[in-house]
Amino acid sequence: MTGAGRGIGRAYAKLLAARGAHVVVNDLGGDADGHGPSSEAADTVVAEIKVAGGTAVASADSVTDGAEAIVTLAVETFGRLDAVINNAGVYRLGDFRELDLKVYRDFLDVHYLGSLQLCRAAWPHLADSGSGRIVNTVSAAMTGQPGMVHYGSAKGAVYGLTRNLAVEGEAQGIRVNAIAPGAGTRLMDIAGPALPPGTVEFMHEHMPPELVAPVGAYLVHQDCAITGEVLNAAGGYVSRLVVVNTPGIHEPELTPETVAERLAEITDLTGAKP
Repeated sequence: MTGAGRGIGRAYAKLLAARGAHVVVNDLGGDADGHGPSSEAADTVVAEIKVAGGTAVASADSVTDGAEAIVTLAVETFGRLDAVINNAGVYRLGDFRELDLKVYRDFLDVHYLGSLQLCRAAWPHLADSGSGRIVNTVSAAMTGQPGMVHYGSAKGAVYGLTRNLAVEGEAQGIRVNAIAPGAGTRLMDIAGPALPPGTVEFMHEHMPPELVAPVGAYLVHQDCAITGEVLNAAGGYVSRLVVVNTPGIHEPELTPETVAERLAEITDLTGAKP
């Protein structure tokens, strides 16, 4: 799993290892913006897992150019690959008019293309597994948050990736889902200025990463019965996130005026379906 050196990723790695999984703990290290890479974070989590009697190996490869290396390490170390958790990410706040275009590219490279590349590299092994599982990471920010156009839109791309890979994987028994997590992590500390006062403090106290990890553990298990879904997970609460189509209207002589006059009908959620 990627981004497993801290926060939610660390919680995933430790829970899965405690349940008997053999884990690749991948983390580039460094700060939340991707600077200052170091193997220390991944090495530390691997050491914690081994002390607890689990099995793990560390990887400090970047998801932007090291997906093949991450998969190769898993297969060469453990002989097979059954599941992938794409949790690596970068984070910052910024006005969309002021951020350099490179920031947008960097966020797509890590969140979207990083997830895509690891899925592509792992796909043949997941198909061979017979019960391959992929868990991606999205965010409530994809529905719109202040100062997060670069981040939220990249997470929206991961949502689209998840839905489409679920269709692609159907014939091979590969199930692909995503988690929209909420937890008190260092990323939330950075998000503080865009959130209501007291939110970050509340999250650290009541929403630990360890209450997200069980959802990821279920989604990578061979008994996972869903695909193409997004589960919100925060503070012990779990719910389904869906995009719906309303029944809407049908008007063969449609005009702009009709749209304006019947907008309430068009947007009415009564009878809406995924």
